[in-house]
Amino acid sequence: MGLLSRKVTCNSHGQDSSYFLGWQEYEKNPYDEFLNPKGIIQMGLAENQLSFDLLESWLAKNPGVSAFEKDGKSIFRELALFQDYHGLPVFKKALVDFMAEIRGNKVAFDPSGIVLFAGSTSANEALMFCLADQGDAFLLPTPYYPGFDRDLKWRTGAEIVPIQCTSSNNFQITESALQRAYEDAQKRNLTVKGVLVTNPSNPLGTSMSRNELNLLVDFISDKADMHLISDEIYSGTVFDSPAFVSVAEILKDRNLTKDSESDVGNRVHVVYSLSKDLGLPGFRVGAIYSENDTVVAAATKMSSFGLVSSQTQYLLSAMLGDKKFTRNYISENQQRLKRRQKMLVSGLQKAGISCLKSNAGLFCWVDMRHLLQSSTFEAEMELWKKMVYDVRLNISPGSSCHCTEPGWFRLCFANMSEDTLDLAMKRLKAFVAESTGSRSRRSIHSSGKRKSLTKWVFRLSSRDREQEDR
Repeated sequence: MGLLSRKVTCNSHGQDSSYFLGWQEYEKNPYDEFLNPKGIIQMGLAENQLSFDLLESWLAKNPGVSAFEKDGKSIFRELALFQDYHGLPVFKKALVDFMAEIRGNKVAFDPSGIVLFAGSTSANEALMFCLADQGDAFLLPTPYYPGFDRDLKWRTGAEIVPIQCTSSNNFQITESALQRAYEDAQKRNLTVKGVLVTNPSNPLGTSMSRNELNLLVDFISDKADMHLISDEIYSGTVFDSPAFVSVAEILKDRNLTKDSESDVGNRVHVVYSLSKDLGLPGFRVGAIYSENDTVVAAATKMSSFGLVSSQTQYLLSAMLGDKKFTRNYISENQQRLKRRQKMLVSGLQKAGISCLKSNAGLFCWVDMRHLLQSSTFEAEMELWKKMVYDVRLNISPGSSCHCTEPGWFRLCFANMSEDTLDLAMKRLKAFVAESTGSRSRRSIHSSGKRKSLTKWVFRLSSRDREQEDR
């Protein structure tokens, strides 16, 4: 009998993925401008540090909130004592209003449909527990966030079946790919309980088109008891066209909401978080939004294992309730993300590297296929190791995101200063130049060998002919 359970000792957590291994190497040798200027630069962390000054400015102007005061009186005791795990009504109202504002107020969200969790990790896992039994499957388009192998599968026992998307159409979901994934699950005798997507996509940095969203809604409409989960934690990071379209907007346009005759709206659920849009991953604020009362009730029971503190809810209800602040923050944050993304793309171009055209997120999906020694995932891992240990950049290889094509990498740009990003691009450019130069030298050397061999063969054949003539 083992000391620990099979659950915690199994390898389905995903911690042996290169995605997490890169983090471990970074933590051993983290870059610091002054203390460790030759350390590894962290480009594997999708964190938004570009607008902290806006948050800090608001807190400075509202000192009573962070001091847990209301109308000049301390409410610390009230917040510190036991709270109903349904969440503070004032915060749930502020949160759904913020979600609607990010979506241009094209859709509205009912606070009664919100279930709070300690981050989107907990929210996604809770949905798996609510909707799938052990061994049931969800379809996910590739490439997808490496953490989903942990979040969706590890404790729930659910399975992930990939919807194989390719660069031929910029990794968009197609009807044929969706159907192939479904048929693959059936061949494996898996019960498919739904589809889960990230919109905007992590790691692609692109928002989903209306056609893709309609395709997914149609897909679950034809199959009873099948769900669609739209993880929209990057919805507020859309900094360029096309504009973000939430699945909630699709349901509204097609009259598939809660009060319609169809039950499709009851099988579509949104996951949200303040980790990316507001840059507050340490506050651990996530949520499920659903118009299915049964799912809301079940998720609320699950939420007792990962609650959001009352102090956090109080502070953020005041911040999000300040409409002037949220309007300015959303706009300014998106402009800053756009400028920083352009800086990364420009730096990549100077290094002779292209990337998928993106309009959202905190990262770019970068094409390094031309730097591979061969078109294999083994070659991708060799390149990744060089990036981490030689170039000293922690980037996420496409294989960790289950990409079907070797040579793609995710590079984050919003978790560092401009100077650090500039240094990262200089390191990358130097590496590419050296790699290209080495290849050219090898090519010339190889070509020289071929020419020498050709001359030798020619001389040999000439002597043979002379011998024959004699």
